[in-house]
Amino acid sequence: MEHDILSLFPAGTTVDADGTLRIGGCRVDDLAAEFGTPAIVVDEGALRARAREYRDELTRRWPHARAVFASKAFPATAVQRVMVEEGLGLDVAGGGEIKSALRAGVDPALVVLHGNAKSTEEIELAVSAGVGLVVVDNADDVDRLEAAVPAGRRQGVLVRIVPGVESSTHAHVQTGQIGSKFGLTPPTASALIDRMRTSDRIEVRGVHAHVGSQIMDPAELAAAVAPLAAMGEFPVYDLGGGLGARYTYAEHPASVDDYLDALIRAAREHLPAEAELIIEPGRSMVNGTAATLYTVTTVKRDARTFVAVDGGMGDNLEVALFGQRYEASLAQRMNEQPTEEVVIVGRHCESGDVLIDPIVLPEPRVGDLLAVPATGAYTHTMANNYNGYRRPPVVFAHDGEARAVIRRETWDDLFARDV
Repeated sequence: MEHDILSLFPAGTTVDADGTLRIGGCRVDDLAAEFGTPAIVVDEGALRARAREYRDELTRRWPHARAVFASKAFPATAVQRVMVEEGLGLDVAGGGEIKSALRAGVDPALVVLHGNAKSTEEIELAVSAGVGLVVVDNADDVDRLEAAVPAGRRQGVLVRIVPGVESSTHAHVQTGQIGSKFGLTPPTASALIDRMRTSDRIEVRGVHAHVGSQIMDPAELAAAVAPLAAMGEFPVYDLGGGLGARYTYAEHPASVDDYLDALIRAAREHLPAEAELIIEPGRSMVNGTAATLYTVTTVKRDARTFVAVDGGMGDNLEVALFGQRYEASLAQRMNEQPTEEVVIVGRHCESGDVLIDPIVLPEPRVGDLLAVPATGAYTHTMANNYNGYRRPPVVFAHDGEARAVIRRETWDDLFARDV
């Protein structure tokens, strides 16, 4: 093949002699037969290895540090449980993610709660669960915390700062620029910190910044460190996440090593040596550890060749939201040369339901299995029921064994909330 498609699949993915893909040691035709399609397949070994890489490389560079997984990227309880078992904390952004984190067995002290519009219910849930750090995004967070924290207790908080860093990523995932909906500019943040320092129920532990998501250049992420340092000395500095993940042949994000080298170099220059550092990897933690399997349902050769699959924007909104490019392969015909330019489209009644445009594949046929790599981030979490679509299962594959960690929705599930 012209490109190395296997380089986009989880490490260790192989192809059998008959041209069939294996993920986590499992043949994809066996996975499709057992779990159906579409299905999100996670190589559990690759997921664990990625978590250990972040954990070990961070603490090797800055011993008093911790990585917390940004759960919103893949908020499956089983994924969170892997992170907990590998020694990471969890970053959560809402009540449901708090609940699933607790189900995953996390130590609540290692949970960081985010959100620009936290409800009273979510604040109360975090306080009652013993969440270690609540990231204050506005003065209303403070009002709710002071009402929720019982007498005699103090809730640790970080204050989210707008670092004023413009990043070279899609506008929809930029968060560090002046005018972002997240965080406070330094003058406003300083005034709120002064207010909280007089509270007997809130303890300001430090400051937090996040530049954005899918950022390829680690220098842009490291640029947030100096603005945090300018806020003063604190016990904790949360440097956020944002490292980009590889989706396509053309993309080459920085490695974890290069990312951490840039971040820790800036930390050593600007931050107190005894401070605790927190990072929040999300997309770059999980994206490359999973792939989605589809079945080709229709091939329409007309003005263009449209290859329709049995999923689409119901299980992957990244294309419609951000114009994200993907690659793909015919998972049982990996040894064949691509010969036909086609458009991969979804099953949903929406013109924007296009997965890949264009792509060259071996001449597609109805019934082919299509495998789309690099779908571990922001697919399961944004899955929806458009057109009565039943959200797909999440399957863990490891050493040739597979198990569903989230089952496929049933027809009854679609109507479970009807009253």
